[in-house]
Amino acid sequence: MILVIEDDVALREMLVEKLRKAGYAAQSAEDGVVGLEKMRNTLPDLVLLDILMPRKDGMQVLEEKAKDTAIKNLPVIIISNSGQPVEIERAKKLGAKDFLIKAIFNPSEVLEKVAHVLEVLPNKTDAAQGTARVKAQPVSILIVEDDQFLRELIAQKLLGEGYNVESVIDAHAAYAALEQHVPDAILLDIILPGESGFVILEKLKGDTRFASIPVLVLSNLGQREDMEKAMRLGAKDFLIKANFTPEEIVRHIQQAVKD
Repeated sequence: MILVIEDDVALREMLVEKLRKAGYAAQSAEDGVVGLEKMRNTLPDLVLLDILMPRKDGMQVLEEKAKDTAIKNLPVIIISNSGQPVEIERAKKLGAKDFLIKAIFNPSEVLEKVAHVLEVLPNKTDAAQGTARVKAQPVSILIVEDDQFLRELIAQKLLGEGYNVESVIDAHAAYAALEQHVPDAILLDIILPGESGFVILEKLKGDTRFASIPVLVLSNLGQREDMEKAMRLGAKDFLIKANFTPEEIVRHIQQAVKD
């Protein structure tokens, strides 16, 4: 789990959203006091820490953290408006693993630094802290779609957002994929070779192993009865191919995973 300690609401929410989209569990705190409390209560795998905050600033958090044996070894990446060498040096002396300057970093850079810090940590539980240093697994999506162009286009966009993606073209391959791995969401076409998407959906919702997986139906069918049937069978959403761009489809998938 990654803890974001940041008093800027917009930045805090953006960072949490980006981390969750990349497959990490993430929580947030609005200042240093709340941040330290959450660090002690949750023992996160990594902390993203702002410097200028109300009540207790980032340097004070680092100083207090260094004195607490329960949390002193938790890795920290600093996020700051200042890139002064003296500030960077002080943060690193207090145990910060890396430093990001708000004015110039982008979300991709944050994810790269997070992945780097987590990868160099030992994947074993530290008995003294009782917390495992294990990188979160990316969110996985199963695409069941026989249109090769659309299937590959959506898959590439999801991969670019940090998801794991598996694509299949029919019911037989979908069931085989589900036996190997339970995805976090399914994008399901209706008109497929062999069993239709309706049949697949009904079977999934009737199986306790898969019933809770959000299923988004993607179809050329746009009749009200088709939409009502899909929703009645348990679909999370119904998207008509002609009405949505691939980017919009990806956004619907992201929302379904967050819900």
